[in-house]
Amino acid sequence: MSMTGDLGRDPSGAPSVKNADLKFEVVVIPVSDVGRAKEFYRRLGWRLDADLPNDNGFRVVQFTPPGSECSVQFGANITPATPGSARGLYLIVSDIEAARGELTARGAEVSEVFHAGTPGAQFQPDGASGRVSGPAPGHASYRTFATFSDPDGNSWLLQEVTERLPGRVWPTDVAALAGLLQETAEHHGSFEAVAPPHDWWDWYAAYMDARQRGSTPEAASAAAGRYMAEVKHVVV
Repeated sequence: MSMTGDLGRDPSGAPSVKNADLKFEVVVIPVSDVGRAKEFYRRLGWRLDADLPNDNGFRVVQFTPPGSECSVQFGANITPATPGSARGLYLIVSDIEAARGELTARGAEVSEVFHAGTPGAQFQPDGASGRVSGPAPGHASYRTFATFSDPDGNSWLLQEVTERLPGRVWPTDVAALAGLLQETAEHHGSFEAVAPPHDWWDWYAAYMDARQRGSTPEAASAAAGRYMAEVKHVVV
């Protein structure tokens, strides 16, 4: 947790505390077989962050979905909850058909794509009334879903978000962003020196997206170059 708050005074002169950053980073899910769960999430292509067994029988395993800033943990002696009791864990995607196809190819049994015909239908069991087959009209943001479960029955909800509501963006560390912008500018210089005229912000966006996903600066530069060639048709 990053504590940025400090003591101050409100307009009346009374002591006050500024808001502190509370970064929600991990969700614990209950499983009955740690090895089986580990293999399931590994097969989905999620990043294995840790597998920490201890002599007293405690064990914690952590995975992070691609592109996510929040991770999932499970293990032995980590929660008294009934295995499989976690429900409706959101996974936000920009293209639900593509996400469904990839998860299916990796062995997950994913429901058909649907939208809610009645409020809350996305949280009802697969096959229950209220789900309408196919995406929401016009692929309206926040309205299209698909579901799948892990071997214990912990359920995940894919939600397609193509445009976020006002203010619903990830918080940013200003100093870190400034450092990334400086790095991006330095690497863009090499591309700009040999590329035809182009909009620099396109290259910046592709580079920064790749870096946020864990690419090295060299790999991010390559990814930005491919994006410019394939999407913007700017060839070096």
